[in-house]
Amino acid sequence: MMYNSPHMLGMGSGWVMILLSLGVLAIALVGLFAWNPPRPGRLGAEQVLADRFARGEIDAEEYQQRLYTLRGAGH
Repeated sequence: MMYNSPHMLGMGSGWVMILLSLGVLAIALVGLFAWNPPRPGRLGAEQVLADRFARGEIDAEEYQQRLYTLRGAGH
């Protein structure tokens, strides 16, 4: 068998092809995540309400009433 054929890359070319394939896969994955980055979650209504209470914008009674309404018990 001749390994010096112009159609063959040589005995060590298998490793080169594996590394090249892994490199292309890595670039594709990085591109996929860069194209569709994770979006930070929005604050939930309960968290916003808790923050307002913590800052003193609303009192405990209003906090409890609004929390009760948010959780659907007020309907």
